[in-house]
Amino acid sequence: MRSPRRFRHAVLAALSAGVLLAATGCDSAGDRTTKGTTGTAEAKDVLLQPLAEPGPGPFTRSTVRAAPSPSPTRSPEEDDGSATRTVHRVSGAVPGLYGGVRSEAACDVGQQARLLAADRGKARAFAETAGIEAVQIPGYLRSLTPVVLRADAQVTNHGYSAGSATAFQAVLQGGTAVLVDSRGLPRVRCACGNPLGEPVIAKGQVTHRGERWPGYDPARILAIEPGVQPVTGLVIVNTADNTWIERTVGDDGGRDRTPDEPPPFEPSDDLLFPSPARPSEPEAPEANPSAPAPAEPEEPQCPDPSAPDGPAELPPGCPPPVEPDPGTEAPDDFDGLPTDEPWELEDEPGAVPEPTQVFPGEPDDFGELDEFGEPVGSGVPEPFAG
Repeated sequence: MRSPRRFRHAVLAALSAGVLLAATGCDSAGDRTTKGTTGTAEAKDVLLQPLAEPGPGPFTRSTVRAAPSPSPTRSPEEDDGSATRTVHRVSGAVPGLYGGVRSEAACDVGQQARLLAADRGKARAFAETAGIEAVQIPGYLRSLTPVVLRADAQVTNHGYSAGSATAFQAVLQGGTAVLVDSRGLPRVRCACGNPLGEPVIAKGQVTHRGERWPGYDPARILAIEPGVQPVTGLVIVNTADNTWIERTVGDDGGRDRTPDEPPPFEPSDDLLFPSPARPSEPEAPEANPSAPAPAEPEEPQCPDPSAPDGPAELPPGCPPPVEPDPGTEAPDDFDGLPTDEPWELEDEPGAVPEPTQVFPGEPDDFGELDEFGEPVGSGVPEPFAG
């Protein structure tokens, strides 16, 4: 199973890399005819065909099951004919190109096969145009998928005349019921049973004949081209509730389901036509811009927290000063080691020294000392001799 990422990339690449192109009244393929037709496809003469109009030379009566509805891609407005004709090429495999109602087929394929089988001349002309044998018509029709166009589209239509199919260019109104093949190319118009082929976009001036419907715009016409490779299912829009449906190719809607990998846009998004007025999206900023690395902030110069006269306010990032615990005594300068220097007492301001006490009877001067260091005549009896 494809991953959603791969599916989304494939769809967006298909829309942006040339699958959706614009051609203003010209094409590299000049006049060309479809296999099995008589005459040539008059590319410069285009017939406008509204939803239910069978057009010239219908092969069968209508086999449309549900009442057709107009294209939802553009609101009706008056056209003065001055708009430039522009045909936008689009792949038949683009999601949202077609619509339908879930579990309901836009055409009665079985009835279409029976109506063709009832007229051998028409069956033979139809088979020649489709490039098959007449006996293969039932199987061929059952291999197609019933859907409705979501925008006006130019095709090579074929009417039945004098036992043969004659090709002509036609623009089918959005909402027309068609049968498409596995490459998303319209093959049968259900309102008349006519076989369809790829359009021929003429060079130069083109004449549009027929009745113009409300909302018709010659600058918004699709030219559907076959997808690059066959697919097993078409992702279409549910016209009843504007949701996605995946319809199996060759099925009448009985196996409709919600896509496992929905498209990366909403069913209401108009991606079938380029919008020149759409503003361009701003460029995304670089993931790693090449800018110089910011300089590291300098460390703040913090004052000494033990200084008695510190600043009233500390610079940001500096720790607050540590307050001493009131229950402990402030440490002195004594480091516990004795010194040989005498201690000096600091004179406290206002302190009065105590007077020296002199005991009576003590001489102020000890006089001469004896050999033992005692003053001579101190009144101490000498030891008795012997």
